[in-house]
This record gives sequence, C-alpha cells and structure tokens, in this order.
Amino acid sequence: MRLATLLIAVALSASGCVSKLAYPRVKSALRDAGLSERNSACMADRMTDKLSISQLRRLEVLRSEKRTLLDYVAAVRRLSDAELLEVTATSAALCTTGLSR
Repeated sequence: MRLATLLIAVALSASGCVSKLAYPRVKSALRDAGLSERNSACMADRMTDKLSISQLRRLEVLRSEKRTLLDYVAAVRRLSDAELLEVTATSAALCTTGLSR
C-alpha cells in the first residue's frame, strides 16, 4: 500500500514538473502562431495543466502561420482531437474574457 501511494505521489509531482517545463515552449508556440502575449501566457498555463505532452506536441504544426485567435481554434479543430479542441477553445474563451488569468 505504501509503495502504491509513493508511486502516485511521484507521478503527480512529475506531471507538475513536466507542465512547468512545457509552459515556455507552449507559450512561445502560441505567440509564433500570432496570438497576443497576454492570451499566449494565459492559454499556455491552462493548456500545460490539462493536456498531455503528446497533445501539446501536436500543436507544434500550427506554429509557423500567423492567425487570429478564432483562426487558431479552427486550425486546432482540424487536428481531430476532441480534448485538444475543448481545452484550446475554453482556454481561448476564458483568457480572452479575462475570466482566467
């Protein structure tokens, strides 16, 4: 029982470390895609907490084109990942309205 608890604690702390390491890269990718500094920072914070590393890596293909926020969400939709779309769209909505910081 103690080993299982320890493994869960290690996994949870490791996922937090990965999130912190991924944040600058995701923020930079969002900026490179044409999003504002404020929205990029806000969205990267939410997205690194809610998405897996493999999902975040899929967003890298969107990096080179400049887009509006709505165009970016539409591009994510074309990646055909429902969770990725949901987190991106809700992050965009919450960050744009200021309901998430």
